Amino acid sequence: MDDFHQFSDNDIKKVLFAFRDALTAHCDVLNALNVYPVPDGDTGTNMSLTLISVTEELEKESAKKGVSQWKAISHGSLMGARGNSGVILSQILRSLSDSFSVAEEIDMKAVSEALSAASEAAYGSVMKPVEGTILTVAREVAELATEITKEDMSMVSFLEKIVEEGKASLERTPELLPVLKEAGVVDAGGAGYLLLLSSFLHVADSRPIPAPAEVPTDLNVQDNMANIGLTEVGELRYEVMFFLEAADKNIDKFKEEWATLGDSIVVVGGDSLYNCHIHTDDIGGAIEAGIKQGKPNTIRVTDLHEELGNHEESIEIGGESSITITDDKESVTAVVAVVVGKGIHAIFDSLGVHAVVRGGQSMNPSVRDLVQAVESISADHVIILPNNKNIIPVSEQVDSQVEKRVAVIPTRSIPEGFASLLAFDPRADAESNVEPMTAAAGQVLPGEITRAVRDSETSAGKVKEGDWIGLDRNGVCVIADSVSEASIGLLDGLIGSDHELVTVIAGEGSNDDSTIGISEWLQDKKPHVEVEIHDGGQPLYPYYFGVE
Repeated sequence: MDDFHQFSDNDIKKVLFAFRDALTAHCDVLNALNVYPVPDGDTGTNMSLTLISVTEELEKESAKKGVSQWKAISHGSLMGARGNSGVILSQILRSLSDSFSVAEEIDMKAVSEALSAASEAAYGSVMKPVEGTILTVAREVAELATEITKEDMSMVSFLEKIVEEGKASLERTPELLPVLKEAGVVDAGGAGYLLLLSSFLHVADSRPIPAPAEVPTDLNVQDNMANIGLTEVGELRYEVMFFLEAADKNIDKFKEEWATLGDSIVVVGGDSLYNCHIHTDDIGGAIEAGIKQGKPNTIRVTDLHEELGNHEESIEIGGESSITITDDKESVTAVVAVVVGKGIHAIFDSLGVHAVVRGGQSMNPSVRDLVQAVESISADHVIILPNNKNIIPVSEQVDSQVEKRVAVIPTRSIPEGFASLLAFDPRADAESNVEPMTAAAGQVLPGEITRAVRDSETSAGKVKEGDWIGLDRNGVCVIADSVSEASIGLLDGLIGSDHELVTVIAGEGSNDDSTIGISEWLQDKKPHVEVEIHDGGQPLYPYYFGVE
């Protein structure tokens, strides 16, 4: 396309969708390259999830009038950022979006200015910038772009040159960061950034997006890391992430306090909402620093040692139940959760659960199932999350059947189970965890949507077989003809003026139209709440809701 001189707004959308697809396709390669800042093999996953969030926001924007494309990119990248690499990438995307939004036309000069703004913002988001990372690749590409905009060339030629510079910069990263050279890899984040540059060229010239880096097919990064002693992370064990609602003027004080608690600190955002990331040993201190300056929410804590050392196996124990064990021998207390649905299983895994027992409504596990799960993990103290009122009594029988100390948090729903895990401390004993985890679960108002299998009388009125019903902690509270109507009726009753977050977990029986409709209703009628949507895959219940 020699006549291609500038991008349209729609072209930028195409770039981001192409970038998302490229990250998805190269996710395993990027994960394999991941050595710095810790060799936890998640850079590709985190960058990919960040882009998925961006494109989901863009898809919502396309279906809804009055929402700016640039606002959708900025919001999606901020809210969807995961891990160190994802948070830095989100700042790059936000800066590109802000720069393009004020450009009269997205020509070579506009692209060059946007790349420079993105590089500056990426450096600004990191407390201690390290060369040989995505920061270096972004900066060197921006510097070349600024230089060659003075030359007379087509947009395609311009993009070819910055892609070539991105490749060269990426190849130089091992010379700048010894840990990469010793492991025999280039920087994973920089390789992901190169895919973004290639996506611009792909849209401008239909150029196929190449592999993110020259990676030998026999590369075994794990072996290389073992040879140089990199199979363990450093002294800082936990990755803490949360959104912080705080006055912009307070963020510098927040960063200063975090600087005393750990490293790999990245804080991005603006307009009183920030996505914050740190590696630390002081989980409580990291969260308390946020509380001093504002209101943290959606707190995620990852055990970096556990991410490296997990050994997972599935054990079939008969009937419909099965146990998945993720054993961490260093935890004082472990968690066993009862769940059903692949998506829900994955979320509980990500929150640090050590064993998952398959079960739920109509498929309650036995005492034997739970005993086997408890005995299959190393910790002497165990907490069980039943996540269903019918499973609580069974769970309470386990302590007397084993030599370990077993405590039960009486979670009656999946959202309550999620919330309780945010207060879990694997370094404390079971008794010390019971009160904070129970309190955290109690802060959530759960809701469920299902279909009646028979006629019955309820406190909400007469239910006929086939009706859609909404349930809260007290039972049936909504009866409707459609899953969307039941969901909206249930949420309307659950959400109060003081609530801030609604978690939507879609299961079997849900569909994109109903999920989008629920999301749009929330944005229109309950604009004061943030909405998180997850694919849970649970049977019988098209939707679980958690209101906080």
